Amino acid sequence: MTKHPGFGALLARLLNHRELGTEALAERAGTAESEIRQVLAGKAPEVELLRWLAPAVGLQVLDLFVLAGAAVPDDVAPVDAAAQEWVWHLVADGVHLPAAGRRELLGLVRSLPEAEPSSPFAPKLLADPADGPGAWIIRMLQYRNLSRTGMAHTLAVVTPTYLSAATYGAIGAGRKVLTPRLVTDFAGLLGMDPGALAALTGVILPGAPRPPAPETRDAAALLWEARRLSAAQARHVAGLARSMRGDSGDGYHLNLPAS
Repeated sequence: MTKHPGFGALLARLLNHRELGTEALAERAGTAESEIRQVLAGKAPEVELLRWLAPAVGLQVLDLFVLAGAAVPDDVAPVDAAAQEWVWHLVADGVHLPAAGRRELLGLVRSLPEAEPSSPFAPKLLADPADGPGAWIIRMLQYRNLSRTGMAHTLAVVTPTYLSAATYGAIGAGRKVLTPRLVTDFAGLLGMDPGALAALTGVILPGAPRPPAPETRDAAALLWEARRLSAAQARHVAGLARSMRGDSGDGYHLNLPAS
């Protein structure tokens, strides 16, 4: 089992990747530099500090909480775990649309009223969320309301990665080693800089990764926004995405963007 290096170590890796010093980070985050230094030295970050740090280091608040092994706040977590049955369909069909159609679909998702959560979101733990890099990534995807099956289908459509649902469980449990290809593709679907994810996970990329395909960027945006949909809303939008494809909606083309 991989031991978590501590949030301070992860923050240091991220700052090194960003070429960002503690003084500049403190200014961006609106906090004291001494507080940053304490976290880098091993002090557990306060909840409010994590919220301030996330935009300052270019990550989603949700993802920074996952990296810190902290409880994800309800205001950024999915509102309805039952929506995961439809979310991956929404994304997989949506990215088959032309660019204008993808923008229209994303605009629709953003325009829907946010559903009230019926209960706190509690994804099934595949491993202790503080175990290691694979667990962090899988947990980030779970908090985008993707099940292991959803991960398998979505990544197969929008990236060159084609793995079974069980393999994603193995990644989360630390039984499958992360590769540069996996890190790059995970970063694409998470809407994250692959260099930053590589730095956080300790995976060395062989070179500068190419920018993600437009479909992958749009998939990441759809996935992020759709986490705040109820199951009924997700089912409705997924049906609309399929109907927008028209006669071409007979299944999914794997690895849709050029790899």
